[in-house]
Amino acid sequence: MRALVPGLPTPHPLIQRLPAVYGDQDFLRRFLEALDEVLAPVLLTLDNLPAYLHPRTAPEDFVAWLAEWVSVEVDADRPATQRRAVVSGAVVRHRRRGTRLGLAAAVRVETGTEPEIEESGSTAWSASPAAELPGSAQPWVRVRLRVPEPEAVDRVRLEGLIAAEVPAHVTYRVEILPPAEATGGGGAP
Repeated sequence: MRALVPGLPTPHPLIQRLPAVYGDQDFLRRFLEALDEVLAPVLLTLDNLPAYLHPRTAPEDFVAWLAEWVSVEVDADRPATQRRAVVSGAVVRHRRRGTRLGLAAAVRVETGTEPEIEESGSTAWSASPAAELPGSAQPWVRVRLRVPEPEAVDRVRLEGLIAAEVPAHVTYRVEILPPAEATGGGGAP
């Protein structure tokens, strides 16, 4: 929270805004100095407002507030850099939500690992009107995550994230595996 900061200098002393004739009055000078002390945090905040509204430069307590503005949840137990990244990329992720790119970005931000994503959707072009439709009738997504320590990944949290990112009618499956070279195979199973 922004509050009184003892000894914070004001960028715009009120006594300097008055005609010089009032500068000699001790009571008025002390009264305006007290107001300056109260107003200094407000004036400095307003002078630096653009910095408060950008996730990279905002004070820590403002990052959660900015997250509410862009409709994302930031977990307080995550590192500050990850919370700031979530807020910074929120608008772009909202635009891609429900797509393969959006799902990959959300998993990447959450885990720091690039996921392998397979899905049932497909597109095709055909010159004949009776051509077979691409993809499968039942929509599904498989998210495969290859990490050095599969047991260290919070599976429940990851599944909650994926459930929130894929469209409601799409079923999903999560696979958390060691890196491909550790399993002895070179390609995806």
